[in-house]
This record gives sequence, structure tokens and C-alpha cells, in this order.
Amino acid sequence: MISKRSSLTLREYWANSRINYSVRVFIALVGVALPCWWFDATEAITPLVLGIIASALAETDDNLAGRFSALITTLVCFAIATFSIELLFDYPLLFTVGLISSTFGFTMLGAIGPRYASIAFASLLTAVYTMLGAHESVNLWFQPAMLLAGAAWYGVISLVWLMLWPMQPVQQSLAALFKTLGKYLDQKSDMFHPSRDVNPQALRLTDADQNRHVVNALNAAKASLLNRVRRGRLNDSSRQLLKIYILAQDIHERANSSHYRYQDLATVFFHSDILFRLQRLLRLQAKACLEVSHCLTLSRPYRHGEESIKALDELNESLIYVKEQNNPEWNALLSQLDYLFRNLATVERQLANISNPDATQTDEDKEIADPDAHSLRDKLSRIWAQMTPKSLLFRHAVRLSLSLAVGYGIIQALDLTRGYWILLTILFVCQANYSATRSKLTERVSGTLIGLLIGLPLLTLFPDPTGQLVLMVLFGVLFFAFRTTHYAAATTFITLLVLMCFNQLGEGYAVMLPRLGDTLIGCLLSVIAVRFVLPDWQAHRLRGIMQDAVAANRDYLAQIIGQYRIGKRDTMAYRVARREAHNNDAQLTTAISNMLAEPGRYQTATDESFRFLCLNHAMLSYISALGAHRMQMDDDSIHELVSKAHRGIHKELDCLVAKLSKESDVQSCYDDELAKHLGKWREEESSSAGMVLQQLHLIHRILPEMHMLTDKLAEKALQHSKS
Repeated sequence: MISKRSSLTLREYWANSRINYSVRVFIALVGVALPCWWFDATEAITPLVLGIIASALAETDDNLAGRFSALITTLVCFAIATFSIELLFDYPLLFTVGLISSTFGFTMLGAIGPRYASIAFASLLTAVYTMLGAHESVNLWFQPAMLLAGAAWYGVISLVWLMLWPMQPVQQSLAALFKTLGKYLDQKSDMFHPSRDVNPQALRLTDADQNRHVVNALNAAKASLLNRVRRGRLNDSSRQLLKIYILAQDIHERANSSHYRYQDLATVFFHSDILFRLQRLLRLQAKACLEVSHCLTLSRPYRHGEESIKALDELNESLIYVKEQNNPEWNALLSQLDYLFRNLATVERQLANISNPDATQTDEDKEIADPDAHSLRDKLSRIWAQMTPKSLLFRHAVRLSLSLAVGYGIIQALDLTRGYWILLTILFVCQANYSATRSKLTERVSGTLIGLLIGLPLLTLFPDPTGQLVLMVLFGVLFFAFRTTHYAAATTFITLLVLMCFNQLGEGYAVMLPRLGDTLIGCLLSVIAVRFVLPDWQAHRLRGIMQDAVAANRDYLAQIIGQYRIGKRDTMAYRVARREAHNNDAQLTTAISNMLAEPGRYQTATDESFRFLCLNHAMLSYISALGAHRMQMDDDSIHELVSKAHRGIHKELDCLVAKLSKESDVQSCYDDELAKHLGKWREEESSSAGMVLQQLHLIHRILPEMHMLTDKLAEKALQHSKS
């Protein structure tokens, strides 16, 4: 009899998305390995397995109708790719033209959306897989038919899987979101450590990086939900998950909020325990998010624990005690602590209502924005919009097409029978930017080398084809288990799988050294391509990304201030503005991180870029606090005061956006008078108006440094272009 704990462990493993993925691949591989072994059809094993791999790589989350449509599209693209290779293989000139045009065309399909990008990549992969066996192809039909059969077989398994567990991908994405939120709250708690030596910039940069992970998790969960709610009626389970997602958005907004400068709080309340209690509550709420993630994974209702509720009560008692002391040094910040407490109390209430999100939401929380292109016209329009050298996708398509053409030229010039591993390596290693390409390169080389070193003794120890067939299935499963988390390990397993496949044809030892040499050549060509063919150095793009980030913050702030007139409304426009602000902040974090991985000569103004990121993220946090405390202001005079302050800040943000857009005639428009008024107004006003003016004051005081950094970035960019 299986114990309850063992049963729970099995359930946890079963709910893991990577394990689910691996089980599907295992079923597919066994489904072709056993018949091939039984009927001794060794020549069919390799193309069938490669077809399964390509189909599994093309798989994206969707509802049943969408998955079926995607499968048909995938098979059509695979058929075009594999038959074109078979037809043109003996005509090098036509083959080269076809290789360049198909690579460019398939890559540009990624402009439509992630689903098409996955199908396009897998189609190119199918084309290269066809090249690997084309010199031994007995006729035009055999290899394409086997590749398509393997792809269709995996597609059928995927469809059946989705029919049995239709909502599992959504639960998994939401579980991943709350796990990331838990890590974010835990990191946020570090900011409340009461130390006089606190380094706010280091904390802000760490906060920005962790916020990037939360934003990515939010986007992944949103995409998964959209696939279920785009058409037709919502069932009860999908409606409940949608509400949990929107609740997670609100928790993120509150977690990202900053109500005052952390270094000032640490200095003023150094001898009080209140910051320790804030820190403890945040860590308990982080722990609660992890438990929510666990419950979502296992489809269990979440029950909020008493520990964080008790911590909230203790924080309230500590806050009351601090107020009773009437310490003049503390009085100026007590109202900010009040708002911070209310914010965390709301997070606590939201966590307690995870299993009943209706208790914290209004009737407006029914829809999420759908950014996908659905009509053929919209899809073609998106592709056409990317047909410019300024487009990152266009640059990547050109680089990939040319590098594959050069790789094919090397194969023809040196008469390399098995040289198509060069093209396979280029396809995996040549990424959209230098940082990603360099990372893939080192992992690809190390994984291939380890795989070959392990493969040599394995072929000796397991000379029997049946044993190698078992190993082939095992390595295929392990490749997909590690593909998204440890690419070097995944490359090791796919190398071993390929050795086992080719050994079924008696070529296991023969492909070992060519595999290593071709990998090195493919990596070299990939690096040359990203460095010299329409290079995309992050330093050249930073000001544009900064401009988008500031503009998104400006629009987010405008949405919030408008709601202080009409009252809190979680409208579509508001949530879209909030998401855009966080997306652009995350893109800025990624761009600066990528720049650090590029050659030193292409890096510029590193310190200034980090400081700008720190200030932009601080601004987003101050704006988020305003969003967290939205309420209607009934007093027209107070609202006019807030509106006047916002108009001044909005004008300065417009000015900053214009400077970042490289408009040379734009001068700094920082308003010193507005700064004086804000400092005065925030002290005079009480209640909610005081909080709003306080946050606007915090936003306004960082703008002079952002203007200064913009000027420095322009100067260094000019110096860099001349050098």
C-alpha cells in the first residue's frame, strides 16, 4: 500500500510541467521504437525520432481547437521544408537560393507571435534533419514521410494529453507566477533591514532584476489564459483561474510599491523594531505565495495560515506604539508607515482570499488584453512592419540565412558528407543577440564534447541494437527534461541520442569526430554572424529602450491620477498601462544585462546605464504605490492641487522622452518652482492628498538626475561613435 506521503510526492511529480513534457516525449519515442524493433525497421528509426523531436519543439500551449490548428500548420510547414530539401538536394545553386529564402521567410514568421516562431524554428530544424539523411535517401518520399509521421504521432499524443488535462498548463503557469512572486517578496524584505549603511542602488538593481522575472511569469500566465478565454464561454475553472491571475497582478503592484526612500526609513527608525516587523511580515507573505504555488500545482484549495495574520497584528501594535511616543524625528514618516501598513494588510487579505477571489474583485475584472494577431491581414501586417533593418527580427533573419548559406558553402567546398551538423549547430547557436549566442556557444561545445566522451564507452558497452534503442529513448526524454533549464546537459543528451540513432545504421563511431568538428565550425560561423552581420549591440539601443520605459511610466502615472477623480477602476486601459510600464522596465534590465556580456569595446556608459535603470525602477515603484492606494478625491480644490502637480511632472517626463529620442533642440525643462511647491504641499495636506503629493514629490526629485544621465549618455555615445 502506498503511503499518503508517497502518493502526494507522486502527485507533485506528475504536476511538474517538465515531467509532463518528458512523459509525452517518452510515450512518443517508445511508440516508434517498439514497432521498429519488432519489425526490424532500423532505417526508419532515425527519421521517426527526429520528427518527434521537431514536433515537440514546435509545441506551444493552446486550447484544443488552437492546438489542432497549430498541428496542421506545423505539418504543412514541415512538409514544405522536408520535400524542398529532397527536391533541391542535388542542385547546389538552387539549394542555396532555397536555403536562404526559406530561412529568411520562416524566421520572419516569428513576427506574428511566439507560436509561429516555434513552428518556424522547428520547420528549419526539420529541413536540416532531412539534409542529415538525404545522401542515403532511397527515394523522394521515404524520409519526408517518416519525419512527418513522427511529427504527427507526437502531435496526436499532445492533443490527447490536452483533452485529458485541459487546464493543467494554466495551473502550472499560475503556480510558476506565485513562486516567482514569493521570491520577489522575499527579496523585497531585504530593503527593510534597518542598517545605516544600506546601499539603495544595489537593492534597487536587485529589485529590478527580480521584478523582470515576475513580469515574464505574468506574461506567460496571461498567454496561457488567453488561449482558453479568447473564444467561447468561460467555464467555472477558467473563470476562477483568470480571477486568480488578476489578483496576482494586484499583489505584484503592491509588492513593487515604494512609499518612501528606504535609506531614510532605516536611518529614522534605526532604534525601533518596526522595520524588523515589516521585514518579517513580507517574508511570511513570500512563504504564503510559495504555498499558493504548491496548491495550484496540485489543484488543492489554499488555506491561509495564521502566522502572517499574527505578524500583521503585531506590526499594527508596533505602529500604534511608535505613534504614541510622539518622537519629532518620527512624525514626518508616520503617515508613510501607515500607507505601507495598509498596503501589506491588503496583500494579506488578497492572499487569504486566493480560493475566493470574488471577495476582493469588482465586476470590471472580467477581461485581459489580447495582443495576438488573428486575421490574415493582421498577420501579414505584422510581418511587413518588421521588414526593415531597424527590426531585430529582420537582422536575425538575415544573419541566420547568410550563416547557413556560408555553412552550406563550406560543406560543398570541402565535400563533407556529414557536414550538415554545421547547419544544425548554427540553427541552435545563432541567436538574436550576442549575449544569448555566446551563452549557447559555450554550452553547445561543452555539451557536445561531454556527449562524445560518454558516447564512446557506451557504444562499446552496449553493442546490441536493442540496448542502444533503450538508451536512445532515455536520452531523448532527458534532452527535453533539461532543454529549458540546463542547455549544456540537454546538448549532451541529444548528442548521445544522435550517436545511438546513427549507430542503428552502423555509423555510430563514424559520426563522432565529424560531429565535434562540425560543432566547432558552426559555433565559429554563428559568432562571426552576430558580430559582423548587422550587429545588434545593446549600447546602440539603450536610449530607445530608456525612452520607452520613461514613456510607459508617464502613461501609467496618467492612468492612476485620472482615477483619483473618478475612483478606483481596474479597467482594461489601466491594466494595459500598468503591464506596459513593467514590461519596458524589464526590457531595460535585460538590455543592460546583455550589454555586459558583449565585448568591452561595444560597451558604453555602463555606470550611467545602471544608475538610470535604478532611477527608472524607483520611479515605477513610487507610481505603483499611487496605484495601490487609488481612491476618489471628493474635494475639488485638493484634486486641482494634485492635477496641477501631475501636469508639471507629465510635462517634464515628456521633455525627458524627447531628449532620449535624440532630439537635439530639446533643453532640460526641470521646474524648480514645482519642486518647492511639492515640498510645501505634501507637508500642508493630510489624508490621501498628502500621500499622493508625497509620491509625486518622490518622483519629481529623481528627474534632475535622470536629465543629467541622459545628457551624459548622449555625450558618451558621441565619443564612442568617433573612436
